[in-house]
Amino acid sequence: MIIGVIGAMIEEIEPLVKDLNLKRKLQKANMEFNEGSLWGNEVVVVKSGIGKVNAAVCTQILIDEFKVDAVINVGVAGGVGNNVYPGDVVIGESLVQHDMDSTAFGERRGQIPRLDTFDFKCDENLVLKAKRACEKMNNSKHFVGRIVTGDQFIADTDKIKWLNEEFDALACEMEGGSVAQVCYLNNIPFVVIRSASDNANNGAHMDYEKFKPIAVNNSVNILKNMLEVM
Repeated sequence: MIIGVIGAMIEEIEPLVKDLNLKRKLQKANMEFNEGSLWGNEVVVVKSGIGKVNAAVCTQILIDEFKVDAVINVGVAGGVGNNVYPGDVVIGESLVQHDMDSTAFGERRGQIPRLDTFDFKCDENLVLKAKRACEKMNNSKHFVGRIVTGDQFIADTDKIKWLNEEFDALACEMEGGSVAQVCYLNNIPFVVIRSASDNANNGAHMDYEKFKPIAVNNSVNILKNMLEVM
């Protein structure tokens, strides 16, 4: 089994690459794919870059070039759910692209026209493994629910509240929804896991430099716990 691990930023994957027993590197689409073994599993670790297009290209390369059997996308998100605070973990149950708007044609906001699903559901087995991994960690709470994605950095409180009300979202970010769509189209199991950096909905905020090591620690520990049982 080969697992693709995607982070948008170098901070999110650097500790993983350091622990990786590297077999080869591949440069493609301005991305560096690191293939090897990590905690007993064959993996490909890659920094996709920020945004939906980068994430989609990255995911399709993992599927085509490396024949991955599953994809795990880790990183940072803004909290949307009222009870989500900085450092908490949100495990995606489903993903929706909130910036997809074809309501002029009678579609629900977030629905991709002519696609047979509204939301992209994460693999139940991977979600369960992520939950169990989080339960082994004592330094943060975790939630399971919807994560919404868009090519927008959202800092407006009203927009955050709207995302919660419109989509019942727990977190928002800029890559997971397109990772999910590509995996869905290719019938590849996936899960999206995010550490919340702030939440304009409840006024919670943490300085990024203080938050960064928490997010990295969350990602590393969750992945390590997941991979050890896969």
